[in-house]
Amino acid sequence: MRRMTAQEAALLLRDGDTLLIGGSGGGHAVPDALLAAIGKRFRETGSPRQVTAVHPVGLGDGKTRGAGHLAQDGLLKRVVSGTFVNSPAIARLALDEKIEAYTLPQGSMSQLMREMAAGRPGLMTRIGLHSFVDPRLEGGRQSKRATEDLVELTQFRGEEYLFYKPFKVDVALVRGSAADEDGNISMEHEAVTLEMLSIAQAARRNGGIVIAQVKKVVPRGSLHPKMVKVPGILVDALVIDPDQWQTFETEDSAAYSGHLRVALEDIPRLPAGPRRVVARRGACELFEGAICNLGSGISTGIANVAAEEGVLRRVCLTNEQGNIGGAPASGNEAGAARSPDAQIDQPYQFDFYDGGGLDLAFLSFAEFDAVGNVNVSRFGGRIVGPGGFVNISQGAKAVVFGGTLTANGAPKAVRQVEQVTFSGTFARERGQSVLYVTERAVFRLGDDGPELIEIAPGLDLEADILGVMGFCPSISPALREMEAPIFADGPMGLNARLRSGTVRATLSRFAMPVVAQ
Repeated sequence: MRRMTAQEAALLLRDGDTLLIGGSGGGHAVPDALLAAIGKRFRETGSPRQVTAVHPVGLGDGKTRGAGHLAQDGLLKRVVSGTFVNSPAIARLALDEKIEAYTLPQGSMSQLMREMAAGRPGLMTRIGLHSFVDPRLEGGRQSKRATEDLVELTQFRGEEYLFYKPFKVDVALVRGSAADEDGNISMEHEAVTLEMLSIAQAARRNGGIVIAQVKKVVPRGSLHPKMVKVPGILVDALVIDPDQWQTFETEDSAAYSGHLRVALEDIPRLPAGPRRVVARRGACELFEGAICNLGSGISTGIANVAAEEGVLRRVCLTNEQGNIGGAPASGNEAGAARSPDAQIDQPYQFDFYDGGGLDLAFLSFAEFDAVGNVNVSRFGGRIVGPGGFVNISQGAKAVVFGGTLTANGAPKAVRQVEQVTFSGTFARERGQSVLYVTERAVFRLGDDGPELIEIAPGLDLEADILGVMGFCPSISPALREMEAPIFADGPMGLNARLRSGTVRATLSRFAMPVVAQ
C-alpha cells in the first residue's frame, strides 16, 4: 500500500477533475488534512483548476475548514452538496456567480453513491418532488451559472419520480480511524460512518483513485474484519495524520464513538426564552416508543427537553448520519450522538427514513407560507441547502416544524416562501400530518394552508399573532391556549403523561401511509 504525505496526495488531483469527498458537518470523518493540502497547492501554484466537488453532506467549521479550503476563485468549477451551511465561503462563491452551485437532498446523494458504485444508471425516487429540487421548479440549482440538469422528472408505472444522475469520479477522499499495512480502513473511533464504502466503490467503478486519510497505521491482520469499513482492495493511497481529531471541536469522545456509555440525562437544560418554549411545545407531541429525527437548529432542543423531562429513554431519537438512540449532539457537533444504541451507514438510515420509518420528525423552519410550504434552503440572501430536510420531511408520518414567529421583527410566516424545501400541497395529497410550532402560536396544516389552533396565554390574537404574519391563516373554531406548563420554569410532567398514555392528540400520527419512495 502506497503511503504519501497530504501534499503529495494533493498532486494527484488534476485540472477539471471530479472530486468526491466523504465526511459530515463539523469535522465528522472529514479528510481535512487532504482538503487543506489541495487548498494550499492551489494558493501556491494556481492548480488544480475548475474542479467539480461532490459531497453528500456539508463540510466545514463555519469558517475556513472542510470545503472552505477549496473556496478559492478558480479552483472550483462546480459544487454539488446537501448543504453549504458548514462552508459559508462556498455559499459566497455561489452568490457571487463564481461557481456552478447545486444543493440536492443529502439522503438522495448518499443513496446515489451506492447506485454509482454498482454502475446503475442513477437514483430514481420520489424524494424531492414538488420541492425546489424538482426540475419543474429549480432543479436544485443555487446559481445562475448552474445550467446542467442534474435531476430529471420521469414516469414509472403511472407515477412521477425524480431521477438523480450519477457523476464520473476521478478522485475520492475518504477517512477512517486506522489502516493496516494492506490499506484496510477501520472507523471505530469515528462519530459516524456515512457512505465511505460506497464512495470508494463508486470511484473504483468509474476508474478513479481513492485516497484515505487515517490517524495511524497498524500491523497487517490486527484489524477485526467486522471493523473494516473500506477494504484495502479499494484504496490506492494512504495519508497519515496523527493530529486528526474526531470532529473540529472534539479531539476524541468515547461517547460519540460508542466506546463509553454516559448518562444521557446530563444534557444541559435549555435557558428560558423562545427556543425553550418552541422545543417544549414540540416535545408535547412525543409518545411512548416514538421513533424520531431531530433536525438542526431550534429542533435540537427536543433532546434537551426530553432529558429534562426524564423521557429520553422512552423514545428513540435518531439523526440522518446513521446514529440510532442515545442523545443527538447539537450546534457544530450536530451529526454525532452521545452513547447511541446503533451506528449504521448513512444510506441505510435514509432508506429507513424514505420508507416511512419515522413516526415524528422535528425540523426547523426559516419561513412558511400561506399554502403550508416551508423554506430552509435559501432565504435572506443566504444559500443554505436542504441537508437531509427533504428526505426527512417527506418521509415521516408526522412533521413538527419549529421556529419563532418573527426574526428581528420581520415575519417568518410569509405569503410565499423564497424557495420551496417542503411542499404543503404535496403533504396534503399524501395525508401527512404537519404542525408549525412557534413561541406565540401553533398552526396545523389544513385543507387550505396553515390553520391557527393554539395561542400563547396572554397574547392578543390580532396584535401579537395576525399582525406579525404575512398572510391571514384560517382560525380553528376550537382555538385554545397553549398549555401553561410549557411556559413554566419547572418540568411539564411529560414523563407522567407518557407513562399514563395521556399524550397530545394534535397530530393524527399514523394517518400517512407508508409509500415506496
